[in-house]
Amino acid sequence: MVFFLAVSPILWLIISLGFLKMQSYKACPAALLIAFAVALFSYDMPGSAAATAALEGIALACWPILLVIIAAIFTYNLAIHTKSMDIIKHMLTTVSKDRRVLVLLIGWGFGAFMEGMAGFGTAIAIPASMLVALGFNPIRAILVCLIANSVPTTYGSIGIPASTLANLTGLNPLLLAKYISLQLLPLNILCPFLMVIVTGGSIKALKGVFMLTLLSGLGLAIPELIIASFIGPELAVMAASVIIMGIIILYSKIFSLTSTEYHLDIHPAHVPLKGGLLACLPFILIFVFLLATSKLFPFINEPLNMIKTAVLIYSGPGAVPYTFVWIATPGILILLAAFISGKVQSSSFTEMCIVLGHTVVGLRNTIITIIAVIATAKVMGYSGMTSDIARTAVDATGPMYPAIAPLIGSVGTFITGSGTSSNVLFGNLQINAATAIGANPAWLAAANSAGTCAGKMISPQSIAIAVGAISLKGRDNEILKAIVKVYIPFIIILGCIVYFGQLCIR
Repeated sequence: MVFFLAVSPILWLIISLGFLKMQSYKACPAALLIAFAVALFSYDMPGSAAATAALEGIALACWPILLVIIAAIFTYNLAIHTKSMDIIKHMLTTVSKDRRVLVLLIGWGFGAFMEGMAGFGTAIAIPASMLVALGFNPIRAILVCLIANSVPTTYGSIGIPASTLANLTGLNPLLLAKYISLQLLPLNILCPFLMVIVTGGSIKALKGVFMLTLLSGLGLAIPELIIASFIGPELAVMAASVIIMGIIILYSKIFSLTSTEYHLDIHPAHVPLKGGLLACLPFILIFVFLLATSKLFPFINEPLNMIKTAVLIYSGPGAVPYTFVWIATPGILILLAAFISGKVQSSSFTEMCIVLGHTVVGLRNTIITIIAVIATAKVMGYSGMTSDIARTAVDATGPMYPAIAPLIGSVGTFITGSGTSSNVLFGNLQINAATAIGANPAWLAAANSAGTCAGKMISPQSIAIAVGAISLKGRDNEILKAIVKVYIPFIIILGCIVYFGQLCIR
């Protein structure tokens, strides 16, 4: 009985989002109320402790999570306002007329860049609409973009899902990001091959582009692992995506890949170098600012990290102050980069503020959802509900639990459509499960984050975004049935990696 009460907020989310088709900004506040009631009446949590636990969740949601999301989407919206995004699209289509190369460049490379930069569906909607505009089959365009958007999810929106998991669990973000990248490494290499096969309709499509496809996979897998391990999650995918696009462009120019079977009749416009650099300026500045303030440059990182305020919010047992870092946080740096580049691109301060205002208004439902989900997770964690769920899961699976750890993460993303929300819901559950079976906590927490990547491709929210972007209404179920065939082997592979990996990592 205690277990069912503990899991009731999660069951409510499964029922309301998965079966009742409620919108998340309505369902998630209800989950918070359920968690609050269970904490008060079944776990005897004092009202003040429950309220301050939720308040701490609200603080975490607003600073730094929502700050990063708003800043990232604002930068993207500003790029649309200044027409920079149109120039970037033209630049991408000058590389090749081979549809397989364009799928790798636009779906895989540019899609990873958009996920690392903004996330929240932009990495599916924009590449899919670009591919369809170039003459691709709409269903195949959506499928390749869903596949492409899977593995970068945990580092989306400047690494916010992974960094949020680190904040919630108290784990070292560098160690956590390293483990996530290790678990995803085989899938990072596999995804481009699947994309090319889907594009051509058979494995024969790899003929002539096998080496380029392999290099495209390695272009994500290796830089992501290195950057995540030494810099952190913020730039792991965004920087790797630049490398991917560079590899594809150079390879295509050197080897002049052309195939009559996969040829597209396109006539892209020429973009001058100066215009291209100016269009990319917001993203260049973000990369420079985040890199310069990272731990690679301690003489900058350390003084900026000293500008902070510690506040004791939660009033219950085990309370520790919550720290607001005011300058050395990605959201502030992204906003700074956006405003500087907007000024250089001849946007007035008033125009930029209007775009920022529209961005906040457009994200209002997302803001409500994330605040409610993180507050729910905090109440569940402090009250002991998360510990009870983990204990029951371990009792049911025993030492085999690591094999299902990614599945749990994927279910969270399937339900909420967000890797961040899944990590918030189940991050501490994975930590508690790891403690119960004597496994490495960081390895199992990473498994949750890796699992969110698999769940992202089958999330109804992701499919709806893709379908809406290219006006392909009524085909959601057809797409879901097709992409599930990719999800199942993905989650099995991840389960094996996590299970056998934890035997080596203690």
